[in-house]
Amino acid sequence: MTQKIKPFLNAIIIVVLILATTQSCGVYSFTGGSTGDAKTIQIDYFPNNAQLVEPRLSNEFTLALQDLFLRQTNLNLIKSNGDLQFEGEITQYRIEPMTATAQQTAAQNRLTISVRVRFFNKLKEADNFEQTFSFYYDFDANAQLTGSVVDEAFKVIFERITQDIFNASIAKW
Repeated sequence: MTQKIKPFLNAIIIVVLILATTQSCGVYSFTGGSTGDAKTIQIDYFPNNAQLVEPRLSNEFTLALQDLFLRQTNLNLIKSNGDLQFEGEITQYRIEPMTATAQQTAAQNRLTISVRVRFFNKLKEADNFEQTFSFYYDFDANAQLTGSVVDEAFKVIFERITQDIFNASIAKW
């Protein structure tokens, strides 16, 4: 008789474990973020107000920020009056030498981009903030900051800055 009960008990234990793991904490977000009751998001164009102007920077950064929120949340992107709103400007686009060679020339350069962000949550105004986010990309001093070098730099920098913005606004990190 115990031979017949044992598989039955194992099946019950498995079902209970599955139910416990899927029901215990409600909806789980892999991003760690919570949009609350918000349904819409507005991400305005981020103009480049830095002293050094890269023509593609504003458009590509704005699209990268929009893309991140569309991928990691279920919010609908709208042009105005969003429940969550982001606005701001690019305040720094700087290239500077980082390391020197024995011949007193730069071996590596660093591109730094900084973005000032104003976040407004119409549903929970206590979450509103204004903050500057910044990150960098190091590249060989003999390389020109064009083509694939600038593409890779933007990818690395935008990935970090947009994730930091997400964490500050939605994930509350």
